[in-house]
Amino acid sequence: MKIGIIGASFARAAYLPAFRHIEGAEVVAIASARLESARSAASSFAVPHVYDDWRRMLDQHSFDLVCIATPTVTHAPMALAALDRGAHVLSEKPTAMNAAEAEAMLDRAEALGRVHMIDHELRFNAKRRRIKHLLDTGAVGQVRHVVIDNVGSSWADPSSRAEGDWWSSAEQGGGRLGANGSHQVDLLRWWFGEIVAVSGQVKTIVPHRIDKATGRKWTATADDFVQFAAELSNGALASVTISTIARHARGNDLSIYGSEGTITLSNDTERLLYAPAGQPLAELHVEDPYAALEGLNPGIWNQSVVGALRELCAAITEGRPLREGATFADGLRNQRVLDAIKHSERERRWIGLPA
Repeated sequence: MKIGIIGASFARAAYLPAFRHIEGAEVVAIASARLESARSAASSFAVPHVYDDWRRMLDQHSFDLVCIATPTVTHAPMALAALDRGAHVLSEKPTAMNAAEAEAMLDRAEALGRVHMIDHELRFNAKRRRIKHLLDTGAVGQVRHVVIDNVGSSWADPSSRAEGDWWSSAEQGGGRLGANGSHQVDLLRWWFGEIVAVSGQVKTIVPHRIDKATGRKWTATADDFVQFAAELSNGALASVTISTIARHARGNDLSIYGSEGTITLSNDTERLLYAPAGQPLAELHVEDPYAALEGLNPGIWNQSVVGALRELCAAITEGRPLREGATFADGLRNQRVLDAIKHSERERRWIGLPA
């Protein structure tokens, strides 16, 4: 299987180590806006071809699979171009800049018969899969409400982001709603079903920033704080807070409260706790099948990518749709939720979502 990757940073952290554990997968080319980044990643993993022009890379190779790990604004044009050239596609999240772009990606992939995946790799994490099993088997009864808090400090200092950082640019699709909120929306949909309405705030609380290297003042336009409530199709309510501008981080904590039990999970410690009604919370020990694989970088994101890529490559090899993981159809539903949260911010009201 001939693979091309666009975007060197996450490729080096996650994709390239993961592909070493997939039989028959051969990464033949990497493209990056910074040629030195492509060369560095390629040299570490014996990838023979590097480019600073992704279009030229697509023109000069016939790929079975193209993986896209670039700023959000580029996802749709890159995905459409790769699909048109005969490749199956994995794209990073958020899916696109808006639902119209996401729908175009899905329509093209389906029309051409390509396998398509959005890299919501946490669907392949062992503990989050255990949560789904607990929910599906009624371990907590009827889910009443869900609380997700992700409070970090990485953007709190005005000099913590370099000028030109795409994550701080709304025009390039940066911001925490897309970067982290898309993962939370995907997990909510995967665990509980569709989101039917949202009410939220999407804010840039620290817009005035200073480049640490040059001392230049610049303005961030992408959100650094997000808070939204979601009504789920099963009647449950979810509350999500995402911040990167707290001076003291609290990490990422999940709590699921049901009529017959409770589940909690901390991203910082990865401690999964569960208890039925009337009993104290107790830790569930769940072995991660990817944690011990040689050469993977630490962390659930880098490890869970192995499961996502194994399923994607198997689907391509076997000529079938995905059996697990988030497709472009999931990406479209996800994008509609993100768009609705922004809509809610503008109009300061609840926004319903189509069935």
